[in-house]
Amino acid sequence: MTEFGNGAVSSGDSVDVAVRLPAMRVAYNGGSLNESDLAPTWPEQLQSWLDEALAHGVAEPNAMVLATADADGLPSSRTVLCKGLDERGIVFYTNYTSAKSHDLTVTRYASATFPWYPLQRQVHVRGEVEKVNPAETAEYWASRPRGSQLGAWASPQSQFVDGRHDLDNALKAIERRFRDVEQIPVPPHWGGWRIRPEVVEFWQGRQDRLHDRLRYVRTEDGWRVRRVAP
Repeated sequence: MTEFGNGAVSSGDSVDVAVRLPAMRVAYNGGSLNESDLAPTWPEQLQSWLDEALAHGVAEPNAMVLATADADGLPSSRTVLCKGLDERGIVFYTNYTSAKSHDLTVTRYASATFPWYPLQRQVHVRGEVEKVNPAETAEYWASRPRGSQLGAWASPQSQFVDGRHDLDNALKAIERRFRDVEQIPVPPHWGGWRIRPEVVEFWQGRQDRLHDRLRYVRTEDGWRVRRVAP
């Protein structure tokens, strides 16, 4: 028997859960977004919303859902952390031999969404990608905790392993390797990717599902703001 948050009890039959899904509703009363509310540039607007998400206690406000596709067009998505933001784009770091990096190497294109559910907001970014230069990668790498640095060396990201013991043993080997090394170097297989936006859309939930969607669109003459129907 399973007790749901509303006190209802299920026999464990998946149909009970399925019946509830169509009835799930959330009222969007968090605010509005007008053209006059936007900052002059998308990086300023994104930074402003990031700051507000942080101030409201949103867990990991820099978390974003990254979507890529492989050579056959098969999509994948996963959550990564945004670790850079400026007029060039948004940056995240990963293993260059990972599945996401293989996708990006082939297609050179990605999208990412910041989902701030408590604020009834989201931001969507889409554009071409490029690798972050080694100097910028090294600067960020130096700011990472030592444990995260060791983990980046130890993990064969996206590859199959026989069990957790494989990862634990790999980490122990890396810890021995760098036991007497104060500054752990950047792994040759690790670095940053930058999404250079062509579109940056700011989404604010509104009543009756008539949400506000304001989109910065890059054109030959610069950036233009367009409203999109929800």
